[in-house]
Amino acid sequence: MPAAVLALTAGAFGIGTTEFLIMGLLLQVADDMQVSVSAAGLLISGYAFGVFVGAPILTLATRRMPRKSVLLALMAIFTLGNAACALAPDYGLLMAARILTSLAHGTFFGVGSVVATSLVAEDKRASAIATMFVGLTVATLLGVPFGAWFGLMLGWRAAFWAVTAIGVVAFAVLVVLVPNHVGGNEKAVSLREELALVGRPQVLLGLAMTVFGFAGLFVVFTYVQPILTRLTGFSEAAVSPILLVFGVGLSIGNVAGGRLADRGLGRALIGTLAALALVLVALAAVLSIKGLAVAFIFLLGAAAFATVAPLQLRVLEAAGTEGRTLASSLNIAAFNLGNALGAWAGGLTIDHGLGLAALPLVAAAITAAGLLLALWSVRLDRPVSSAAACPAE
Repeated sequence: MPAAVLALTAGAFGIGTTEFLIMGLLLQVADDMQVSVSAAGLLISGYAFGVFVGAPILTLATRRMPRKSVLLALMAIFTLGNAACALAPDYGLLMAARILTSLAHGTFFGVGSVVATSLVAEDKRASAIATMFVGLTVATLLGVPFGAWFGLMLGWRAAFWAVTAIGVVAFAVLVVLVPNHVGGNEKAVSLREELALVGRPQVLLGLAMTVFGFAGLFVVFTYVQPILTRLTGFSEAAVSPILLVFGVGLSIGNVAGGRLADRGLGRALIGTLAALALVLVALAAVLSIKGLAVAFIFLLGAAAFATVAPLQLRVLEAAGTEGRTLASSLNIAAFNLGNALGAWAGGLTIDHGLGLAALPLVAAAITAAGLLLALWSVRLDRPVSSAAACPAE
């Protein structure tokens, strides 16, 4: 992969780390800010809300700027936002700083996807996206234990200072390795035309696929600690190592999904979403068996992140050259909406008496909805392909 794609990976690692960092710091933040643990948990929801809102707004606001300048501005927002988190004197300002930081998230991954695909050959575009998302998978793998360790040893503010330093390094790497003129081959179109492009049926189907396909993961992942301790019988100390196993699965699945999408995007969409639904069904059956439960937690991570590159590339292709930056950012927002939907659906499942054991099956049903959308979307492609072939006959 070109060095510029690796630079995007470094930025993705920093942004991903700050997203997941707070999960390992909730108790320390709640104690220091004198708020409940549930209130501290809202710092995660606030971040997701900022991603969802910030992605389309910042993408539209920066649509005429050079792509490298946009990436650097977003990394500066990220870095300053984390410094503000470390300095926040009270809960309200900490929440505001978290939301400020999150504004960079969706647009960075959206613009980064466009830049990454512009730097490689046509048959390597999904792999380029997957390479950038390696930064996010590594952040997922290390973010929570990293934050928990810093919170225990040096205090939660030190963890945010460490992520601020990561932001400074990522900014420097982007300055050096990303070309000045990159990803800027979109035709000049009006705002109305750009919005019309992302309103195409296949783009909207792609966004819906992302929301429902990825939501299934967070039905389970949000409640993975009580699942593993109360159902499977692991101690609380065993949860962190199991999450590392999950993270290894994410990394492997991310790369595999990119390679599958390069070979055939439609097949990759259907295959990865089907695999995720099947893993979730199987997980429900093995939760009482420790060894199998750990194995399927690994497979859950692999199957979930195998969907990321195909889902992202599908929206990019459906939007066309002129609308791809906005569509790409909206798809990152859709991933975060899926996260929120999954957590909400999991909470409803528990509150209505079905219990933790039902979560994987509920998750499988939601992911199956994403799979049905993928089947519909790929089916809609076929008449277009046939029509395109007629003139050549």
